[in-house]
Amino acid sequence: MLKYEYIHQEHNDVVANLVYKDFGTGTLMRYKTTLDHSRYFIRWKYKTQELDILKLKYEFITDFEYWLKSVRNIGHNTAIKYLATFKKIVIICIKNGWLSRDPFHAYKMSKREVDRTALTAEELAKISKKKFDHERLSQVRDIFLFCCYTGLAYIDVYKMSRSEIITGIDGEKWLVIKRQKTDSPARIPLLPQALSILKKYDKDPQCEIKGQLLPGLSN
Repeated sequence: MLKYEYIHQEHNDVVANLVYKDFGTGTLMRYKTTLDHSRYFIRWKYKTQELDILKLKYEFITDFEYWLKSVRNIGHNTAIKYLATFKKIVIICIKNGWLSRDPFHAYKMSKREVDRTALTAEELAKISKKKFDHERLSQVRDIFLFCCYTGLAYIDVYKMSRSEIITGIDGEKWLVIKRQKTDSPARIPLLPQALSILKKYDKDPQCEIKGQLLPGLSN
């Protein structure tokens, strides 16, 4: 009898070994969190620590969605993200012949439109002037603002190294990196606000030792 938890964990181990090669740290974290949620759900519904993959049926999916939203109090779109990640494990089971039917058949996964409003210049300025009691929170703020001023995703900022700063033909500082999500090179001009943030960490011991531009905090 094949156990779902074993299959999912084995997949996570493969992803962990391929981080920064084929996968990003965010992808690994998403698989890990989905496994954690599913384990708690299985204990809640089936009163067991392990689940035979043959029990992965349509009812499991709908009940898992209900549990995420009610017990875990997770929003609709986030719940759908976890289910989409869970579906990738199900597909592995189907391709290997361990499942004869797709439990996601006839199950509709659709996200709801969210009206997101961009931060204004005034709001960014307010965030930049905010004083925190803890240094780590100040670092979180600086990383967030750097993402705003460059348009970079967190994973791209996390991987930045000091060697990726160059002086362009215009005499200005540029960041030359390879984007994680698209696996494509990017040349990004550094605005004065972004340069000001980098300057704060120019002599930071952690950044100097690791050759980082900013502290490598967990997302």
